[in-house]
Amino acid sequence: MVVQDSRVLANEIVGLLPGDIFVHRNVGNIVVHSDLNCLSVLQYAVEILKVKHVIVCGHYGCGGVKAAMSNEKHGLIDNWLRNIKDIYQQNEKLIDTLESNQQQVDRLCELNVIEQVASVVHSTIAQDAWDRGQELAVHGWIYSIADGLLRDLDVCFTDKEQIHRIHRTNS
Repeated sequence: MVVQDSRVLANEIVGLLPGDIFVHRNVGNIVVHSDLNCLSVLQYAVEILKVKHVIVCGHYGCGGVKAAMSNEKHGLIDNWLRNIKDIYQQNEKLIDTLESNQQQVDRLCELNVIEQVASVVHSTIAQDAWDRGQELAVHGWIYSIADGLLRDLDVCFTDKEQIHRIHRTNS
């Protein structure tokens, strides 16, 4: 299963046919603990389809990330993008050390994917799967529209022990 930004076509970047990969798309590839749409898709994929890999995939130059970094009004979407603004605020010192605006946006794109991976593994869905002994790995990837390359952000969770204790549910 792939949770991804709305502009990235999952089956194309991994070389699979349509239908070979189960996808949930939204602006900014955001996974929020209160988004019942995303969580329903995740639960179906994990519990019914028994997927073994969940991939959160963003892309460099993401318009949602760019919008979140600005103070401009965009309407209703500003409420959704607040999640990315929170990630920016938590990492502001690191991001602001980067020289160009493009580097800053791209780094926030990466940090956003990493944070959304954490949101997936903090969910009861992923943790219940591990409690049942189900094989499940949650990965963070990012795609470059400019060069067509898919990059692994080297973030992967395969069990509850990798999660900070405050987010770990009891079996």
